[in-house]
Amino acid sequence: MDWVREQIQTYLPFISDNRLVQAALIFLVAALISRLVRWAIQRIQVHAAEKTVNPLDDYMFGILVKPISITILLIGIYMSVAHSQLIQEKLPVLESILLTIGVFFWLRCIINGARFTLRHFSGDSSKVKVVQQHTLPLFENMAVILFYGAAIYFIFIAWDIDVSAWIASAGILGLALSFAAKDTLANLFAGVFILADTPYKIGDFIVLDSGERGKVTHIGIRSTRILTRSDVEITIPNAIMGNTKIINETAGPSSKYRIRIQIGVAYGSDISQVRAALMKAVETEKQVESDPEPRVRFRTFGDSSLNFELLCWVNEPVLRGAVSDRLNEAVYNELNQQAIEIPFPQRVVTMKQAPVEK
Repeated sequence: MDWVREQIQTYLPFISDNRLVQAALIFLVAALISRLVRWAIQRIQVHAAEKTVNPLDDYMFGILVKPISITILLIGIYMSVAHSQLIQEKLPVLESILLTIGVFFWLRCIINGARFTLRHFSGDSSKVKVVQQHTLPLFENMAVILFYGAAIYFIFIAWDIDVSAWIASAGILGLALSFAAKDTLANLFAGVFILADTPYKIGDFIVLDSGERGKVTHIGIRSTRILTRSDVEITIPNAIMGNTKIINETAGPSSKYRIRIQIGVAYGSDISQVRAALMKAVETEKQVESDPEPRVRFRTFGDSSLNFELLCWVNEPVLRGAVSDRLNEAVYNELNQQAIEIPFPQRVVTMKQAPVEK
């Protein structure tokens, strides 16, 4: 402030004694600087857009224009009012009001920037693997809560409010709520870890340790819902999902699922003929994938049969039941046509007549 007064007295001596004129001049200078800074940032944004293909830096320059220019204006307002000495006793209140306005503008800028950044990274899984389309709402909500909490903290400081008592009260309240809603909090934290760790995602076919199998239709903060093959929707708390064994049938390099058809033929059968018959049976099924190719494996020597296994792949696990049904029928018909015997357990019952008493 003293430097500003010295410059005014040096270059504008004719207004050095009029504080109101000096205050107005300070505000006009601040408004001019704000306008120049806005123009400079916009020019930098234009040149940056021409040199880069990443939209992130262009968007960041765009949203920084308003908070920076508003901050310069707020500083100019405070300096001009302080220099005028019209409301000297109310100056701390004005300072708190201006700081609060500045916090709101910067809060909006930071939240918009965080949302754009998260959405930008969620569109390309190679950059940040944790931020995906299905985890985007989680990170957006966490960012909003974090930045709003920081903004409230700075507003309290601006108004000289002691935050220690508020923090202590919040801690006591949080402890009471944690005991009262421990099951809800367990589901909440488990949901956060599921969304972050992604052991499964919407559309996956999963099998639970308890035997339920179905398609994941919803992953929420509290629960996960799966749709079974009987068109029955099951809602499972995330606390259970986080502590149970889950088999994800669509995870891995692709969503293809391998079908196993086990068959036993009689001893003495021609193994090459059996292989050819099984391969011919699988060729009749159009929903069997050609890559990987179907294959036949001679597994074991059974008690009364040579045990084979026909392995083939379908495009997705939901096709397993229907394709297995048709393959079983095709294998049975083909073996019958080629006179390959399918053994089955046989038992001989011998009845003895009781001796006749004399």
